Amino acid sequence: MTTISRHFQTLRQDKQCALIPFITAGDPDLETTAKALQILDRNGANFIELGVPYADPLADGPVIQAAATRALQRGTRLEPVLDLVQTLSPRLQAPIILFTYYNPIFYRGIETFMAQIARAGVKGLIIPDLPLEESSEVINTAAEHGIDLTLLIAPTSSPERIKAIATQSQGFIYFVSVTGVTGVRSAMETRVQTLLPQIRQITDKPIGVGFGISTPEQARQVQEWGADAVIVGSAFVKRLNNSSPTQGLQAVEKLAQSLKSALCQVPAGSLG
Repeated sequence: MTTISRHFQTLRQDKQCALIPFITAGDPDLETTAKALQILDRNGANFIELGVPYADPLADGPVIQAAATRALQRGTRLEPVLDLVQTLSPRLQAPIILFTYYNPIFYRGIETFMAQIARAGVKGLIIPDLPLEESSEVINTAAEHGIDLTLLIAPTSSPERIKAIATQSQGFIYFVSVTGVTGVRSAMETRVQTLLPQIRQITDKPIGVGFGISTPEQARQVQEWGADAVIVGSAFVKRLNNSSPTQGLQAVEKLAQSLKSALCQVPAGSLG
């Protein structure tokens, strides 16, 4: 059993909904990223999604796009990010899930890339621009290195495509709650409530819901609708881009605590 699957199994036994925060590596700098990872780990993160800055992040909204631009301008590249993960991962309880676009993988070669991130201690991988039809080699190579490649399901996906994606996705299924890019929303799409049970009828794999979740109330709502994990990105990234790294880290800690508290208030609807 992989690290991601084992963690989800433990959460299911404990009737917990996972908190998965996302931050962009290198924004505002890698030293702050290291501190943020440790703060998130201490304050309830069950997994941590770490974004590798990319010049053309098609799936990301303005907050994360701006963070990636700042990180790239400061010279953040994959190798220093992996060095950071390799240093920190033995100290973290939360497995690291790397979020990257396909071009850096293609450039290095799939086998080389997977071996590289596995050595660093990465346990999961999300590639938002990798189509299902082209994913088999990446999934298989990742699995050979003990890495779960998680695929994304859109709210517009047909039942047939949901089934195909659910079959191939490893670790868990990433359910995109909105049609569009990442970003803070004032309210959750009500169709998430309808679609979650439909996905549950197709697969027993854990389902994480992301894109648009930013408040404890939204996190609790998605949990009550049956999510196994709540993924929060832009809200954390926005807080890290504060007037000072210290204030940004304090804001990240406060948000993590409030989200975890909200998720602990009710049993996870689908984890029983």
